[in-house]
Amino acid sequence: MVKNYKIELKERPRGYHIIDSEVKQSIPNWPNSGLLTLFIQHTSAAICINENADPTVREDFELIFNGLVPEHIPGIKHIEEGPDDMPAHIKAAMIGSSIQIPIVDGALAMGTWQGIYLCEFRNNGGRRRLIANIIS
Repeated sequence: MVKNYKIELKERPRGYHIIDSEVKQSIPNWPNSGLLTLFIQHTSAAICINENADPTVREDFELIFNGLVPEHIPGIKHIEEGPDDMPAHIKAAMIGSSIQIPIVDGALAMGTWQGIYLCEFRNNGGRRRLIANIIS
């Protein structure tokens, strides 16, 4: 059986944000076992799984990715939406638009230190939308 859910995340500032609780609260009936796929419907934000305990990990992500893909790169042509837009597209392509998490005993089977990240690359990205698919 496959169930689909639309999740609208609250607006967040640029950065890496743990969204586990929003995802869990948006899905009313978790199966005992299955697979959750999350897909972000945007090209300037991404989703991934990473460290959920130490907030400096998220700060370091921001530092490293801004160093890899800085704003104001000479020669960039896609500039109509601001200097943060094209770098946001590149960062989103690097991290990705979907993740999969097993569901075991009615819960997400993530490791002790794992959390779901919304990677917001725009200065003013707005509300972000996810599609959750559960296969059970």
